[in-house]
Amino acid sequence: MTATFFAADPSRRRWLQALAAAGSLPAWAHAQTAARPRRLVTLGGAITEVVYALGAESLLAGTDTTSLYPDAALKTPKVGYMRQLSAEGLLSLRPDAVIATTEAGPPVVLDQVRSAGVQVELVVADHSWDEVQRKVAAVGRAARRPAEAAALQFRLDAEWAAARAEVQRAARRPRMLFILAHAASPQVAGQGTAADALIRFAGGTNAMQGFDGYRPLTAEAMAGAAPELILTSTQGIDAQGGTDRFWQRPELALTPAYRRRALIALEASRMLGFGPRLPGVVREVHGRALAATA
Repeated sequence: MTATFFAADPSRRRWLQALAAAGSLPAWAHAQTAARPRRLVTLGGAITEVVYALGAESLLAGTDTTSLYPDAALKTPKVGYMRQLSAEGLLSLRPDAVIATTEAGPPVVLDQVRSAGVQVELVVADHSWDEVQRKVAAVGRAARRPAEAAALQFRLDAEWAAARAEVQRAARRPRMLFILAHAASPQVAGQGTAADALIRFAGGTNAMQGFDGYRPLTAEAMAGAAPELILTSTQGIDAQGGTDRFWQRPELALTPAYRRRALIALEASRMLGFGPRLPGVVREVHGRALAATA
């Protein structure tokens, strides 16, 4: 009765979490904590995907607004955008653990959540295959499913090796350009971005060189970059009013991609989320890019 009373009350549960962190939990509390299913909040679509891939979705107490896949994730309680979080919103879901990448924030909010006794695990986001591996491992630890995480990683590593081998057999490296077109003023991706990493993994060359991050889309930049193919998101195409309207932007008329109407548009979180679907995305972009620029 005592254990149930303490675990059911949120304030007392946080007290137990603080004792656990200090290594001072009584024996009955250790037993109660181990028996109770964990409550997880995931921040970032790829991390949420890993939860479902491990069959641990019953542990999800909430997700952020970038968690769009699978469809069931759309029905989970939302805590807002992963870069604009509030401690109150996160703590209201009574999580045992919050799993995010280092892109989540603000940092002060995550510090407040951590201070409330919630486990906060941040995965370094560096747009690499190691990042995907770290996400799988982090979710496996938080969900207490290390065996399932190891099996998933084994399968994903095999898929990644096959994708990389396919790309390396190609004789050409098309010049690609990623356009972030979600707003009225589109931007282009330089180095140090998820888009730049995807282009390289898919066997292409980023037509934008010499700067990190994103810069405005300009006619001068397009003329100098001369991309053979444009890569963007389906959300960006929708924001621009459709494919025909997208190609009507005057900056694009200066490119070889415009003459061929060489365009690949994929859903943003699938394309740039660096999650379990990355090997398939790399193979798709690689194959479609070669076909569009042949």
